[in-house]
Amino acid sequence: MTPFTTLTGIAAPMPLVNIDTDMIIPKQFLKTIHRSGLGKNLFDEMRYTADGAENPDFVLNKPAWRDSQIIVAGDNFGCGSSREHAPWALLDYGIRCVISTSFADIFYNNCFKNGILPIVLPEDAVQALMRDAENGANARLTVDLESQTVTGADGTAYHFEMDPHRKHCLLNGLDDIGLTMEKSPAIEAYEARIAQSQPWV
Repeated sequence: MTPFTTLTGIAAPMPLVNIDTDMIIPKQFLKTIHRSGLGKNLFDEMRYTADGAENPDFVLNKPAWRDSQIIVAGDNFGCGSSREHAPWALLDYGIRCVISTSFADIFYNNCFKNGILPIVLPEDAVQALMRDAENGANARLTVDLESQTVTGADGTAYHFEMDPHRKHCLLNGLDDIGLTMEKSPAIEAYEARIAQSQPWV
């Protein structure tokens, strides 16, 4: 995975509550097992009209937010089914961070496995950042994983909690395979011992 250290970018305001994974990536796009190519269908039913044209009212279709890397969302983001395609689609579009008051557990865990930082903040902090996000490119947010802060356009910093293991993985770009590979010396040493002591194995 690409390491996540510090991100300064445009935040898209999505004040809806209960944005579920079917809204993030509808079921008809789940046939692929590849993580790439899903960004064009992110929020498909909200981004496009029935005839396939862009919906000009959807936030990511508006010029100020087309290059968003952060989403500031309403409560319970990522609820619904456990599809991992949801974080795949977000990442493929370019979203590296989602800020909300709460997340569905499975979606929350899948974000870390795919290099996306989900941040939980109190309601007042999320509302302040939502107001910043409504200003588009004129009010970029800065997310610093090392210091565990989100800094708004006015310089106010909001501290968020983070599990140390997940923080380590994101800072170093480690997915489950990467974590295993960190243990390569110990694995190789074990295999060498077994080859000597139990050559029949």
